[in-house]
Amino acid sequence: MTRAPDPAPVPDALAEELLALAARIAVAAGERVLALRARSVAVAASKSSETDVVTEADRESERLVVEMIRAARPEDGVLGEEGAGIAGSSGITWVIDPIDGTVNYLYDLPIYAVSIAATVADPAAFADGRRAIAGAVYAPRTDELFTARQGGGARLGGEPIAASGKRELATALVGTGFGYTVERRTEQAEAVVRVIPRVRDIRRIGSAAYDFCLLASGRLDAYYERGLQPWDYAAGALIAREAGIALLGADDRTAPGEPYLFAGAPGLVEELRGVVLPA
Repeated sequence: MTRAPDPAPVPDALAEELLALAARIAVAAGERVLALRARSVAVAASKSSETDVVTEADRESERLVVEMIRAARPEDGVLGEEGAGIAGSSGITWVIDPIDGTVNYLYDLPIYAVSIAATVADPAAFADGRRAIAGAVYAPRTDELFTARQGGGARLGGEPIAASGKRELATALVGTGFGYTVERRTEQAEAVVRVIPRVRDIRRIGSAAYDFCLLASGRLDAYYERGLQPWDYAAGALIAREAGIALLGADDRTAPGEPYLFAGAPGLVEELRGVVLPA
């Protein structure tokens, strides 16, 4: 099979420009959804099942994010969880999750976030064929802004952060998430049965983007999930990787993303994958 050519490098100056824009828009959208939550929450629709919901605030946040991106960079593409799909001509595609953690948002639990990443085509990077070069995750209830750009390290509120570096699975705090269909949840429950005797404990927080940021700041040691979509991981995975986290797919031939994404320190992440996916 012919190997795809390596993607063209992106200048650091452009990545910094995109990062500044991502951070500004993430904060603006986060402030908007926080204000909307203070009024009320209306469920607009469901997706994969009755428990997988979309609120009016998800849609309002996505509209705001797309408008701000298009105003600043009209030639860029956009891919949003709630349906935004714009083909661009610049080579940059923005991958956005207007509220990651919608069920938390619905129940007024404090962990939800706006996730925005500027990506370029890179078939070897992730399962969706994109690689983030700049990204921001903003959690409005905790007022935490996590950011990263390619080769620039990860930051929280402008200050450098780093992963825990934990390499012993037995003492690792591991994050995960669950899907919304009965079939997927049953499979994931079986995996938890294998994992929980082998680790310190498991956390299911409800926002993949925020899970990656917890990894990046050393508040989780490892993470795995099946069924993540590009908007779930685009910004967060970049932030985690820039903080020292290794990312793996289901096997060494499969890029991280769908069907599986494993994250943690080198060595630990391979061991975790072996427990979740026994031979």
